[in-house]
Amino acid sequence: MSTDKREHILTEAEKLFAEKGFDGTSVRDIAHNAGVNLAMISYYFGSKEKLLESLIELRAGYTIGILEELNKDQTLSPWDKIERLVEYYVNKIITNIPFHNIMHQQALNARSVEIKDLIMSIKLRNVEQVRKIFTDGLQKGVFRQVDIEMTMGSIMGTISQYTISRDFGCRVLHIEQTNEETYRAELAIRLKAHLKQLLKAHLGIKDGEK
Repeated sequence: MSTDKREHILTEAEKLFAEKGFDGTSVRDIAHNAGVNLAMISYYFGSKEKLLESLIELRAGYTIGILEELNKDQTLSPWDKIERLVEYYVNKIITNIPFHNIMHQQALNARSVEIKDLIMSIKLRNVEQVRKIFTDGLQKGVFRQVDIEMTMGSIMGTISQYTISRDFGCRVLHIEQTNEETYRAELAIRLKAHLKQLLKAHLGIKDGEK
């Protein structure tokens, strides 16, 4: 099996899913954009649903490894890990907004139980690793007691708020309607600065607190 050809098909499918939606994209559309015949897509994936599952596993697969390594790194303080976490998630989503939007759409609207279950398992697996970072800071007395799950939701919700719609982000954040690359660069700077400041204030132990 040619890995390059398989990943090329997934990349072209990702662009179409992001532009037209999963239901609005046909296997024929994917084959045309990828410059392959329908039989090759059937050979590699079997169906459009299985192709989407493969795309999700490919794009999301490396995240768990990065989070696990971050947890294991004893040279980093809990605050260092929080900063690395913010940097990672902002960069990850900003550099691949189409995939993030596909995941969001499918989590809400997927007809396939297998796809919904896959997305749920990926999210829960990642949440568990992020929870460990917060718990470590709590146990070491560096962070104050907070609702960890709601804190994680605040991080992801803030990033999603301004990546799902560029037009909305430009209007609310007063960013000029420039090209996509410029928008992402400015958005990344503001998101990182805000989230780090927010978490510092939220997690930091105040005077008089234990």
